[in-house]
Amino acid sequence: MNPHPVQMLGPVFKFLDGMIEDYGLYLFMGFVYVAIPFLVWLLCGGLRRALFRGKSIPHLPPVIIFRVPGRPPQPPEAFNPFPLPHERPDCHCDDEH
Repeated sequence: MNPHPVQMLGPVFKFLDGMIEDYGLYLFMGFVYVAIPFLVWLLCGGLRRALFRGKSIPHLPPVIIFRVPGRPPQPPEAFNPFPLPHERPDCHCDDEH
C-alpha cells in the first residue's frame, strides 16, 4: 500500500492520460456539443430561474443619500494634446553669427 495520498492518484492519472490519448478528439467534440447549449441556457437566464424558484426575493431597504452643500470643485485646466514647443534658456538659436 502506498503511504502517500499523491502516490495513490498515480493509476487515476494514468487512466485519464490514456483516455485522452485514445479518445481525446471524441471527448473534446462531446464537450463542445454539451457546452454550447449550456452557455445558451445560462445566458438566457436559466441559472437565475433555477436559483430563485420557490424563493421570495427579500426587499432591500431604501438607500438614503445626503448631499453635503459646498462649493463645487474647480474645473480642471484645459488639456492641450499638442503643446507649443518650449525653448531652452541656454539656447541662443535666434542670434545671428
